Amino acid sequence: MYFVKRLTLLLPLLLVISFLAFMLVRVAPGGPFDRERRPASPEIERQIRAKYHLDEPKWRQFVRFLGDLAHGDFGPSLKYRSHTVNDIIAQGLPVSLTLGALAFCFALGVGIPLGYLTAVRRGHWVDWAGSFLAILMVCVPGFVIAPLLIMAFAIEWRLLPVALWGSPRHALLPVLALGLYFSGRIARLMREGMLNTIRAEFITTARAKGLSETAVLLKHAFRLAVLPVVSYSGPLLADLLTGSFVIENIFQIPGIGVFLVNGSLNRDYTMVVGLVLLYAALLLVLNLLVDLAYVLLDRRVRYD
Repeated sequence: MYFVKRLTLLLPLLLVISFLAFMLVRVAPGGPFDRERRPASPEIERQIRAKYHLDEPKWRQFVRFLGDLAHGDFGPSLKYRSHTVNDIIAQGLPVSLTLGALAFCFALGVGIPLGYLTAVRRGHWVDWAGSFLAILMVCVPGFVIAPLLIMAFAIEWRLLPVALWGSPRHALLPVLALGLYFSGRIARLMREGMLNTIRAEFITTARAKGLSETAVLLKHAFRLAVLPVVSYSGPLLADLLTGSFVIENIFQIPGIGVFLVNGSLNRDYTMVVGLVLLYAALLLVLNLLVDLAYVLLDRRVRYD
């Protein structure tokens, strides 16, 4: 019943988000045609604004936008005038989804084992080395790692392409640059979760029953220790799937993150609102899936 209620709230929440995004982007200083190379005459500008219905009151523009949205149409881009927002999403979203999914898998594949090992070998050199590595990954952001990776693997050693997107080799450096930071965050969460769980009474009871240490840690402790990682994974996955505009800009990857930034700078109203709605929908759905994963991992969790 709880999840049914959450699902029924998705549409009103998206409606509120669309209204706020629609109004905020329009009250910001500047307009979509302020950066034209040749200043248009007042008559031409009036015709352009009429073409995109920007001469109408904002409430009427919003109603028109909702009508188009009901048919799955985000409208035309005001910057890329030969394309609609749907065209740009269809072009850039698969790239951002691929990059984000690979970075997410990399972050989990590195962060969870690293956090687990540092927790079970607490006080050992493995703990010190792993913790230092996790802190280093958290402290060095992707926009710093990316140029270093390019200099080493693409320019100095010529092992991988510098930029663009077209083959698995093109994905290696962006995935590393994007995923390393989140690997450190996940490792820290996993370590704290394991340390808190292995001190619990039910772990002591499991050991007293004669279970092996491996069975105690993997079968009993791990399922609860991973819950903070699961909670963090929802917003993280939404963020990664919609693209990291910094990494996409550095590696010249044609994802939607670049379009969101350029749309904001160019006051491309329809582009910004469409991508904000896409991000919000992904975030809401993934957070709902995180709550569902909590129930599956820990049977003691109940939602009223």
